[in-house]
Amino acid sequence: MSTYEISAETLAIIPIENFCSKVIEKDNTLIVKKTPMQIIEDSCSFFGSSYLGRAKGTKKLIGVSHKAPVIIEESKEIIFFPTSSPRLYECCWVSLKNIDKYKKQEKNASILFKNGLVLELSISFGSLDNQVLRATRLESVLRSRKLNKTAF
Repeated sequence: MSTYEISAETLAIIPIENFCSKVIEKDNTLIVKKTPMQIIEDSCSFFGSSYLGRAKGTKKLIGVSHKAPVIIEESKEIIFFPTSSPRLYECCWVSLKNIDKYKKQEKNASILFKNGLVLELSISFGSLDNQVLRATRLESVLRSRKLNKTAF
């Protein structure tokens, strides 16, 4: 598969060899011939913005510019966050909305998605927790703006 747009069904995008990605959906796993970053950029464009525009929006809304979560699609509140610097090839992207819980493993962290799937990540629990909290703050600001409340 050479094209893919992120949807509410997308759980995570994981880099694999040869600049391809494994896309995990609620009921499906796909191999896409693009890097996770290319899929994020293409999905932002598909929904009417650029990745750079979405990243600037995150900085304006919550003041985060490093490893920033991004709003892929606003009306469905599809927000993804990176597991490391998006400039690194090994960076995975994870859907905030589909996470049930996450926990510390021996050296890494794992995510339990709402559909029961478990994803083990090569990052520390503290790093994952920080990324989830940033994405949750972004979601909160987005929601309060939708409800015409001011967020400062």
